[in-house]
Amino acid sequence: MTRHRHITRRRFAAGALAGAAIGAGAAKGALAQTLTATSELGPFYPSGYRGETDADLTRVAGAAKRAEGQVIEIMGRVLDRHGNPIRGAVLDLWQANHHGRYDHPQDPAVMPLDPGFQGFAKVATGGDGSWKLTTIKPGSYDSPIGNRPPHIHLDVAGVDSRIVTQMYFPEDAEANARDTLYSQLGADAPTVVAKALGDHRYAWDVVLIEG
Repeated sequence: MTRHRHITRRRFAAGALAGAAIGAGAAKGALAQTLTATSELGPFYPSGYRGETDADLTRVAGAAKRAEGQVIEIMGRVLDRHGNPIRGAVLDLWQANHHGRYDHPQDPAVMPLDPGFQGFAKVATGGDGSWKLTTIKPGSYDSPIGNRPPHIHLDVAGVDSRIVTQMYFPEDAEANARDTLYSQLGADAPTVVAKALGDHRYAWDVVLIEG
């Protein structure tokens, strides 16, 4: 994965559009569950990350205070196309901080870093395929393809299949619709939008083609 460290935002955009189109086509068919739409890995995957990787991104050991921004909770499951839960699936999650900046040396953004924000997590699903994350809602940011709405990146690996995708927020529907990468997903776009549960809590399932 280290080959992605030097990808620019412009190259990411081009690759992501192609990848999203392929993923959308692969997701079609008579399935018990609609497959989660895919995206490119992107330029800011933290391949050299050496910090904490627990499921609470809002607290970092030694930091003076909790991460800036709105604390949220995300819960969901990883399922196969038949709706069966996938036990032991591994989710790598990474995102921009409250200001819209990634803790990555290739991010050219001038927004401040947040020493209290973890930025990356690695979680595994339980026997019922469930997973849970505490984080902050990421900020939007400008890119070569326009303003990117709040989103969280995920690399999800089961035993026999794996996808890279992005999760979007339902309250940002207008911004999502203007986003180039989101709009390229077409009819599969709803598969990457979380469901609001109230009180800053969200639910979102990831569906892989196999377990």
